[in-house]
Amino acid sequence: MATFPSYATPLTDTVGETFDPAVLRTEMERGVPKERIENSQVLATVSMTVLFTTKADANAFVNWYFDTIGRIGWFDFTHPRTGQTLQARFIGGQIGTLKAESGPVGRHTCPLSIEYLR
Repeated sequence: MATFPSYATPLTDTVGETFDPAVLRTEMERGVPKERIENSQVLATVSMTVLFTTKADANAFVNWYFDTIGRIGWFDFTHPRTGQTLQARFIGGQIGTLKAESGPVGRHTCPLSIEYLR
């Protein structure tokens, strides 16, 4: 299995996580709505911006995205908060806009969102 590149460094202050609780809620004619769990696992989303310190790293990431995982493939990813290795993929096979940063020449950032089963 492919591994998320180590040179794509998540910027800590941009990391966020959400999940679909997979709870079915039924409104009652009177009283408190009833709820039940729909699925044993939920789909969690991690959104972040990654930093590439060189142009070569940014180019290598684009090549990894297209050639190694084929845009929709699963890959091993180390969760920035827990340190746990997860199998993840890009949501809808999409990454954000890769853009050059001001400051040192060659620095690029790219926002992206991945999903995994929790």
